[in-house]
Amino acid sequence: MGMPRLAVALRALALPVAALLAVAPSAPAQAKPEPKAPKEFVALSDVDPTILQEIRYFTPHNFTGEPVDGYRRPMCILTRPAAVALHRAQRQLLRRGYTLKVYDCYRPQRAVNDFVEWAKDLGDQRMKGEFYPEVDKTRLFEDGYIAEKSGHSRGSTMDLTIARLPALPTRPYVPGEQLVPCYAAKKDRFPDNSVDMGTGYDCFDTLSHTLDPRIKGVQRANRLLLKGTLEKLGFVNLAEEWWHFTYRPELFPDTYFDFPVSRRSLTG
Repeated sequence: MGMPRLAVALRALALPVAALLAVAPSAPAQAKPEPKAPKEFVALSDVDPTILQEIRYFTPHNFTGEPVDGYRRPMCILTRPAAVALHRAQRQLLRRGYTLKVYDCYRPQRAVNDFVEWAKDLGDQRMKGEFYPEVDKTRLFEDGYIAEKSGHSRGSTMDLTIARLPALPTRPYVPGEQLVPCYAAKKDRFPDNSVDMGTGYDCFDTLSHTLDPRIKGVQRANRLLLKGTLEKLGFVNLAEEWWHFTYRPELFPDTYFDFPVSRRSLTG
């Protein structure tokens, strides 16, 4: 008779212990490690520290009005062949009194996803006055300004321009300041120490097409200087964006990476 009573007592004791374990907080899940860049990726500044960098998506001065997801540092990361080819272009331009200036290089997939979510939010049009004054936001996908994949995520595409030396720093954008259309005269647009290309960077307008016939004189000559210099070294321009170039052959033509833009992402 003693043993059954002991078993009953032990079962009664186990019930509140089990209930307590059921409501106890579980151990915190391990944070998923951030992806790293393959060894073929480098910081452009390590290959050529003379090329200017104004990484727009690290700042709020872009078409979304906010720093973009994935940009942890204002730095240009590229595949090594693309960076070396830019270095060769820079040496040619320096001899003529110019310098390259990059706005964006490798772009993580999470940043592209950020663009897509922004484009779907039709109520957020705070930067329309500068970056897409003539384009209805409902048409950004249809007109090709926003897409779910970007060649930038493959690591051999960059957005860039040319500045004449000496290139003085430009002031930072102040969120909420009055916006001026990206196709306005250069003296009226947001200040940029680059040469006049006829529009500002990331201007969602057909005037940004590299060979648009309305772009003439010095503005056209500047576009052709950038295009001609880079194309001789293996770069291909996107006809719809004077600033957009891809170095070919690409090391990763079918891979869209998502490691953050940061020193920590580089494995070398």
